Amino acid sequence: MNAPLLRSFGPNIWLVDGTETEVFGFRYPTRMAVVKLADRGLVIWSPIKLSNTLRDELAVLGAVRHLIAPNSLHHVFLSEWQSTYPSARLSTAPGLREKRRDLVIATELDDRCQPDWSGELDCVLMRGNRITTEAVFFHRESGTVLFTDLLQQFPRGWFTGWRAIVARLDLMTAPEPTVPRKFRFAFTDRLAARDALSRILAWPVHKVVMAHGKPVETDGRALIMRAFHWLTH
Repeated sequence: MNAPLLRSFGPNIWLVDGTETEVFGFRYPTRMAVVKLADRGLVIWSPIKLSNTLRDELAVLGAVRHLIAPNSLHHVFLSEWQSTYPSARLSTAPGLREKRRDLVIATELDDRCQPDWSGELDCVLMRGNRITTEAVFFHRESGTVLFTDLLQQFPRGWFTGWRAIVARLDLMTAPEPTVPRKFRFAFTDRLAARDALSRILAWPVHKVVMAHGKPVETDGRALIMRAFHWLTH
């Protein structure tokens, strides 16, 4: 019997690791989060490739009612999710609508949470970045912050050859999760970024999840402060 794909990360939040994707020859793991709302509806953050097993496990949890693309880079598998769950509302970070005109986008995210998420999920947009605008989420019940690409950490040996050198210089393989240099340099509006960071740090954070890195289960707020130290000093 296969091990379940969904693994609990706290009350009413689960993580699922998916298949790898490749960008410019770099292999990236994929990870999504599932949040169950008070009405038993499911929010799928950064959907990964949908398999029959994953679909069956989600059906046990509840009804998929919301899909979230937290930045304009995480969109590869959205079409299959919309085909499977046509009644689910897709909310995307700014910039994806122009990139994926084939998707049915219900809402473009801003700093206000959706009414259906009120009191359960908060979000803040990290604006002012040339690469992408990322929506950072906070699941109140579990004290978990959800980052997508702004925080990363790959284990040593994940990349080889020249890619390993690039990853090291970019801080993708730093000793702990941090903001890669390419994203640091891409922040042209640091005032907006600092404002967003201050709101993120105001959350009572305990845990940190990122799409590309091992989840952090303790002292999450301190980790975020260290990762963004370059932005505040």
